[in-house]
Amino acid sequence: MKRVLFAVFSLAGTAVLLWLGNWQLDRLAWKQTVLEQIDQRIAAPAVPVPPIPDPSEDTYLQVFAEGRFGQEYIRVLVSQKRIGAGYRVISAFKTEGRRILVDRGFIDLSMSSDMQADQAVVVQGNLHWPDEVDGFTPAPDLEKNIWFARDVRALSEALQTQPILIVASQISPPDQNIKPLEIDSSAIPNDHLQYAVTWFSLAAIWIMMSGAFLWHSQKKKKGLSI
Repeated sequence: MKRVLFAVFSLAGTAVLLWLGNWQLDRLAWKQTVLEQIDQRIAAPAVPVPPIPDPSEDTYLQVFAEGRFGQEYIRVLVSQKRIGAGYRVISAFKTEGRRILVDRGFIDLSMSSDMQADQAVVVQGNLHWPDEVDGFTPAPDLEKNIWFARDVRALSEALQTQPILIVASQISPPDQNIKPLEIDSSAIPNDHLQYAVTWFSLAAIWIMMSGAFLWHSQKKKKGLSI
């Protein structure tokens, strides 16, 4: 009776682990579709910035805008591979009778004050509302003008703009001190295949351990019956 109950328990555990593995494969297919859609939107022809863009519908939309950078800007501390620490430069941008935000790109820590301002430029990039703030994000150091995350609403309040952010891929004419950090989908996590392999591996281990236990139990029973 005990062996029957253990066999039922083992089969149930195996079924759960296999279901979790298959569920992660389904999530993998879904995520790959989402990433393909994001890549298509990023690479699509640029359009003017919508009057009232929707964060849920217009994130990653390729846009362009003509206007002028204001004097005000915010530095967001970041780190780049093989380069080290620096800042993202978030500037107020005057365009078509309104002020929006532009993430102009990366600057070295030593380059923090000589920004182009009040110069006619054309900005091309993607609309974005990054989710970078959590319970561990430090508050901005307003005295030193150093922020630690791109919170579009907070940035727009600080620079008195609409809560609209363009992450620039190209600015004409360019500022040679600033390197645009273009948006791509590589930063979006897609670990579902690893999770699926983990669950299937656990299922295989579960089956082997259950089989070994039943085999030893049967061997022990035969030994006692002799």
